[in-house]
Amino acid sequence: MEAPPLQLKRASRLALIGGAFGFAVALGIPLCPFAILTRHPCPGCGLTRATLALAHGHLTEAVHLHPLSPVLAPLVVGAFMYNALVYVREGRWAAAESLTHRWITRLALVAAAALLAVWIARFCGAFGGPVAV
Repeated sequence: MEAPPLQLKRASRLALIGGAFGFAVALGIPLCPFAILTRHPCPGCGLTRATLALAHGHLTEAVHLHPLSPVLAPLVVGAFMYNALVYVREGRWAAAESLTHRWITRLALVAAAALLAVWIARFCGAFGGPVAV
């Protein structure tokens, strides 16, 4: 019997990782190392749950979980999908090469600054306070 093509092997690896991630989310297993160690939410805490809420069409719930979710969730999901496609087709992570473009660096810096600003604001009581860990 012939070995499956490389693309099928790569897709299988991604499916296994995605399945493990989905299994952890479905069981409510905490995924954030910062929150596990400190018992406090990190700047991105709530984004996974907010993304799932957005996927179900619950915009109000998503914004409550993380105010930046309507902007960040599509960007992150799109980046993961693009990188997964490039990985399956070519066996490389496109993000590693793309990080050298100035506009991506600027976008990442703006997103990081916004995440930090919302994180600090939530600890000061804004947006309903810190998200539950």
